Amino acid sequence: MTDRDGKFAGDDPFEIARAWLAEAEKTEINDPNAIALSTVDPDGLPNVRMVLLKDIEQDAFVFYTNYESAKSQEIMSSGKAAFVMHWKSLRRQIRVRGSVTKEEGPKADAYYKSRSLKSRLGAWASRQSQPLSSRAALVAEVEKVTAKHGVDPARPPFWGGFRVVPSEIEFWADGDFRLHDRFQWRREVETALWEVKRLNP
Repeated sequence: MTDRDGKFAGDDPFEIARAWLAEAEKTEINDPNAIALSTVDPDGLPNVRMVLLKDIEQDAFVFYTNYESAKSQEIMSSGKAAFVMHWKSLRRQIRVRGSVTKEEGPKADAYYKSRSLKSRLGAWASRQSQPLSSRAALVAEVEKVTAKHGVDPARPPFWGGFRVVPSEIEFWADGDFRLHDRFQWRREVETALWEVKRLNP
């Protein structure tokens, strides 16, 4: 048994994550749902970039992107990813590692439709991670796809979501004198029960 209480209390790590994110939404100035997403290229070299987490489901963390981007290619090659959410205002972070599957059905369609028109057209126009000759070339491409797809563009076939299904989640909170609180939730397979351990700071 661990001595989890207060902000760490609960039997469901996804509920704890949702509660922490809800707190951060009241205190973080910009993008409380930002995550630093880590992948690995074919040579084993890590890559990391900021993306926006869009949903914490019952069993997964979901974000959306261009499937032709570098991060997507690396995710689809390995089937795995990791990320960290960090909130300076709360002095807390959540680390997640796990397997990844695509989210490209009705949920992806609904999220795409909820975005601003300019963001939807931008998704069509941007060949994410590919070389770009100039800003003007990108603007011209936006104008081209606007003329082609109009004011209600469908979700591009190369754009959708990823679901990170964790095998490991760690909740970290700042403590006095660097004696931080860390609780690690781990499971071998998605259907297994979580094992929870307190870790040294």
